[in-house]
Amino acid sequence: MTTETNEPVCVRALAPDEVPALIELARTIWHAHYPGIISVAQIEYMLDQRYRPEVIRSELERSDTWWELARIGGLPVGFSSSLLTAEPGEMKLDKLYVHPQHQGAGVGGKLLQSVAARARSLQCTRLVLAVNKRNTQAIAAYRKWGFRIEQSKVTDIGGGFVMDDYIMVLEP
Repeated sequence: MTTETNEPVCVRALAPDEVPALIELARTIWHAHYPGIISVAQIEYMLDQRYRPEVIRSELERSDTWWELARIGGLPVGFSSSLLTAEPGEMKLDKLYVHPQHQGAGVGGKLLQSVAARARSLQCTRLVLAVNKRNTQAIAAYRKWGFRIEQSKVTDIGGGFVMDDYIMVLEP
């Protein structure tokens, strides 16, 4: 479901004082999107791992990691996180999430364009991401944007949970 609006999508760097709003947005998105893909217990575990204020603030201080927030009419509706990997010329799109009411409105595309532009400006020739194999909606969107599946990977993330992902690649 998309909320119609005449307001443009504004994508910019996440400010430290916006971290609480981002955490709330992540929680809303994950609980709307992931049931049926992963368990509620795994959702809570992963939210706690990845979206604690101190984790995000620490990443904001790094020179090789970027968080961006998408807003429409001043309201946060999506976000992304990207980072340089240990592989020369490679950037990872670590997170890209859009509030369910704003999916299909170009928010994800704006976030991805920003990450891809950064990758190109840093002379990265590969943009990689991991996506859950059961997340068919995201896989379809990434394919539409030109990503291809490169491999399948299962990663133990602790707590008795695994991530069963496809690694997708785009040459920006």
